[in-house]
Amino acid sequence: MASLVSGASQLGFGSRVGQSGVDVDRSREWKVGGQAATEASFVISRHGRGRRAVAGVRASGDGVFKGAQASKVVPPQVIAPSGIAAPVVEDPDADLVVDEPPEPEPLPSAVEFLRVMPDSLQYEAGMLGGISERTLDLEGASLEPTAISYLTRILTSKVYDVAIESPLEDAKKLSERLGVKMLLKREDMQPVFSFKLRGAYNMMAKLPSEQLKKGVICSSAGNHAQGVALAARKLNCDAVIAMPVTTPEIKWKSVKRLGATVVLVGDSYDETQAYAKQRGLDEGRVFVPPFDDPEIIAGQGTVGMEIVRQHPGPLHAVFVPVGGGGLIAGIAAYMKQVRPEVKIIGVEPVDANAMALSLHHGKRIVLNQVGGFADGVAVKMVGEETFRVSRNLLDGVVLVNRDAICAAIKDMFEETRSILEPAGALALAGAKAYCRYYGIKDEAMVAITSGANMNFDRLRVVTELADVGARKEAVLATFMPEEPGSFKKFQQMVGPISITEFKYRYTSNQEALVLYSVGLHKDEELSALKERMEGAGMRTMDLTNNDLAKDHLRHLMGGRAHVEHELLYRFVFPERQGALMKFLDAFSPSWNISLFHYRSQGEMGANVLVALQIAKGDEQEFIDRANALGYEFQDECNNEAFQLILR
Repeated sequence: MASLVSGASQLGFGSRVGQSGVDVDRSREWKVGGQAATEASFVISRHGRGRRAVAGVRASGDGVFKGAQASKVVPPQVIAPSGIAAPVVEDPDADLVVDEPPEPEPLPSAVEFLRVMPDSLQYEAGMLGGISERTLDLEGASLEPTAISYLTRILTSKVYDVAIESPLEDAKKLSERLGVKMLLKREDMQPVFSFKLRGAYNMMAKLPSEQLKKGVICSSAGNHAQGVALAARKLNCDAVIAMPVTTPEIKWKSVKRLGATVVLVGDSYDETQAYAKQRGLDEGRVFVPPFDDPEIIAGQGTVGMEIVRQHPGPLHAVFVPVGGGGLIAGIAAYMKQVRPEVKIIGVEPVDANAMALSLHHGKRIVLNQVGGFADGVAVKMVGEETFRVSRNLLDGVVLVNRDAICAAIKDMFEETRSILEPAGALALAGAKAYCRYYGIKDEAMVAITSGANMNFDRLRVVTELADVGARKEAVLATFMPEEPGSFKKFQQMVGPISITEFKYRYTSNQEALVLYSVGLHKDEELSALKERMEGAGMRTMDLTNNDLAKDHLRHLMGGRAHVEHELLYRFVFPERQGALMKFLDAFSPSWNISLFHYRSQGEMGANVLVALQIAKGDEQEFIDRANALGYEFQDECNNEAFQLILR
């Protein structure tokens, strides 16, 4: 049973509490009675002339504070000396190889590729976007390999030595709800629960036998790693799988069980990939890329071949999740040759939209940052070959947020009792949004359920957001007079709508702020509720689409405070030992921390909200240090929910 304690000293911050608030110097393990914290928060609030730091820790049962300096995250490891040529050491306890990376290959420079932010191209959920006057590559349309040559490659692929022809199932509940014939292409039922083994095996099976004897190598923290490992076992080929040291134990153990040698190396995927490519050159191994290779693309294209065979009747569109682009390039190359009337529609998260932006600009771009919720498609840059194939064949890209992805995971569970990973549910989320946006009825369409390698600890996040994504719940904030009877009046205005969450804390004798969630059946109910509140003089704001409010501020309803020179940022901590200490070393003792809310998200890392007191002249230095830290972060100072709830 989780326990909750308060008091900054119990967090092990080494904090000094007084007039200056909380000055975080160092961090020990965050544990409560031997249990580890999965959530922690403290804020500075005013009490008379002084200030008090209030802290809380929620404990988990595994003895590890995820992301903080902890006693044990993965089995004991022996780190080899630095350098590619260093001897590799086998740890007898963990049976795991650990090494250190070379300098990672830098991302393409800004001179070669445009660097953009994901929010530079956003449009309404369900809309077909990404296509512009710059999209088509008229000059390069005839370059080899052509779509016809891909047709031949796909027809002669060897994927069925390891892969199954996945079923195409009618999603009856979803079809009835949406008014269409929704078909699910069940790639989550493959032996490694993902389509990735198709391309990996096809490429490896076509290597010369003398090359197979030298072995293969790849870099991956996800489904590609399992695909390569299974393919290597089938081909009796030695495989080395390089994975970041942040890779959860459940993932690298799954790969190791398939017979591959696992090397944990590098803090980021770029470092891991640099190691794999260099070791491949040193040992004569073939590097198996996750998507950017004609044989990989052809192997994934067999999904399209199966769809045509399984559903010969009229088909409106096929919705495909897009990461690096290997799956959608292969499907489009086949289907646009044999069924050109069928739309091929990519689906990307709003914060990982590298393909949509590349199509829009008519050239490959590099995302400055990429959201990691749907980690299977979280790439900063699509492949060169995948983009060349895709830009002339795709009908557009639909963008969806994480709430919609969570709702699609819930839909899939209710439909089949199967649980998809976020990237695996991406196409289904896009198909639903597309049908709603364009009012599509009585058409047949396919959504590819591309993966089911879901970690159990991620389900908490999914369940919290699924109803919001399905438009069954709304998050609201309402101001009401701080006087007797106002709460009763508030409840009367809510009326027949059920309240699913309610949070209130006294802030002043003039006005009270209530943060709450309500269950909805129709969009009109929300509009009517807001009108009733406004008519009664209770100003109401809809925060349903405000991630800051849903992730953090709903847990920090403790009154407002004006803290001098306070700036607010959101960070994503990697899921590894010492992540918190690295953060504190970067900023302490230069600036005082005035707010901190940490929430572990399992293998995705930790979502952290932090406020610091930073004088105007120090702002650029803080940004420079944050960039050097290497954690994803964003400025939330002007977020309306923060201004509303905590200031």
